[in-house]
Amino acid sequence: MTKRFDENKFKMSHLRDVAEKCSNWGRWGPDDEMGTLNFVGPDEIIAASELVKRGRVFSLGLNFDRNGPQKGLWGNRHNPIHTMLATGTDAVAGNQDAGGLRYADDAVSMPLQCGTQWDALGHIFYDDKMWNGYDARLVDTNGAQKNGIEKVKDRMVGRGVLLDVARHLGRSSLDDGEAITSADLDAVAKAQGVEVRRGDFVIVRTGHMERCLEGSEWGGYAGGSAPGLAFETAEWIHKKEIAAICTDTWGCEVRPNETDECTQPWHWVVIPKIGISMGEIFFLQDLATDCATDGVYEFMFVAPPLPITRAVGSPINPMAIK
Repeated sequence: MTKRFDENKFKMSHLRDVAEKCSNWGRWGPDDEMGTLNFVGPDEIIAASELVKRGRVFSLGLNFDRNGPQKGLWGNRHNPIHTMLATGTDAVAGNQDAGGLRYADDAVSMPLQCGTQWDALGHIFYDDKMWNGYDARLVDTNGAQKNGIEKVKDRMVGRGVLLDVARHLGRSSLDDGEAITSADLDAVAKAQGVEVRRGDFVIVRTGHMERCLEGSEWGGYAGGSAPGLAFETAEWIHKKEIAAICTDTWGCEVRPNETDECTQPWHWVVIPKIGISMGEIFFLQDLATDCATDGVYEFMFVAPPLPITRAVGSPINPMAIK
């Protein structure tokens, strides 16, 4: 069962022990910038395509608009600002000079991680290093010279697996501060009759986003308390050799964190040391309902990032195809 970690919080020494135990630095050579996406090759992609049986497509992306989850609780993140550069009103009023062509144009300004998104491998540092031992200073004002999101623009395709923890426990949503353990993940997979395999894109549903959407209030979703993965699942991720981990929460791991000695301890290990791609703020309601109906929790997963040169994250509209 899920756990609360109100007591017996771990020390920094435990984080460092797990980080070294789970380190994949050098596994794919000294120049690697793809991390665990190396587990996905042509055979895995072909096998994933064979999971398409009904031609049903589910978008796992939250709409990008001013009603998004950001409340300024973390860094400088804000919701998208959508600006019209030319409108139908302009066209009808004769305020356009384009050789008679009438048109609309627009622009958007937003942090790359304000909505459904991938964290690039240059997003989190372990002390002064990032994934594969690269110097953190290689991410400067010009962006990520190593581990930028554009390096994986053709790698986010494979077998997706939904682990619907909330439904397995018979609840609409886990509570804030409730941690999902490795045993929970195994129990859900077993109950759903699905095996987590090497190279999978594993998607975990807590119900947190749906709770906020149903209440028409994001509250502390982006940066506040939340259900999520327990720190111990870093070892589960490393052992299973999955390609990516994604959830319907803002930061994947449980908040408040399980230690008082650093912030987001799970992030410290899974991105820079394991080298896993992490997807956050996924909309899972429609997919979860369908999986519960047909009993099929595996599908083809397609979620390419925008190839923004040297970016440390990217907005996405992930697709599950059944």
